[in-house]
Amino acid sequence: MGDVLAGFHAAWEFESDSVLIRYERGMRTPKLFQALGERRVPFEAIERVTLTPGRRGTVVLRAEPRPGADPLMEAAAGQLKESCDPYRLVLPAERETLAEYYADELRARLTESGPAERHLVAAPGTPRQFKAYDGKASFDGTSVSFRWFWTGASSAKWKAGDQRFPVGELSGVEWRSPEVFEGHLRLLHRDAAAPPAQPDQDPAAVVFGLGYGPVHESLPFAAAVLAAVRTSEPVPAVVAAPRRDPADIADRIRHLGELHQAGLVTDEEFSVKKAELLAEL
Repeated sequence: MGDVLAGFHAAWEFESDSVLIRYERGMRTPKLFQALGERRVPFEAIERVTLTPGRRGTVVLRAEPRPGADPLMEAAAGQLKESCDPYRLVLPAERETLAEYYADELRARLTESGPAERHLVAAPGTPRQFKAYDGKASFDGTSVSFRWFWTGASSAKWKAGDQRFPVGELSGVEWRSPEVFEGHLRLLHRDAAAPPAQPDQDPAAVVFGLGYGPVHESLPFAAAVLAAVRTSEPVPAVVAAPRRDPADIADRIRHLGELHQAGLVTDEEFSVKKAELLAEL
């Protein structure tokens, strides 16, 4: 389409295969939008488009991403406030006709639906870091580090010491918004025992608090880690079959020979099976 639709706090530029969302900077713009800067959303990452009445003489154009297509929304898990939804474009009500036109144009280009097999929207870049209540979290793209603060960390975390987690050892990220009770960011291990119920006792978690781990810092952090974890999924190892006891192989070949002599196994079947048994040595 090549057109730009500007609204409050953001502008959508419609391209041939994607929507480029540019967020404004300013005191009234949500800090999460400012932290994101801009995002390119491929049409294949969008499941549906809606246009609904907004508050105080506005209309809202929203692109709903497919489940699993955007690491940011996957990490948020439905916890973002409506005003911080990066897929909402709020416009004056007098632009409703124009917004409907773009909504229809966008709908016509949507061909995919249902959960995405991989992330289709780029994750926030690295390195990233933020201060939690009990420690400092850092991510360099390959590993996450937690450095504890003596003023906030529990004795359990002090005993465990500062932590470092390569993304290859992680299975996911649990982010609970700092705007709700017991906000935290927890790293989930592969093949690990159930973590402690309380994040303040878990060395694989940092806890939030008033002024610590704000959404615009901790959520992009969680999304970046989650995206790295998804792309580092280990390839299942091919486990070699254990070698059999030579005596057992000899007995089976002897039995196979008896079947062959009795005419119960053809020459070809005897040769193939004998080769398979010898290969197990």
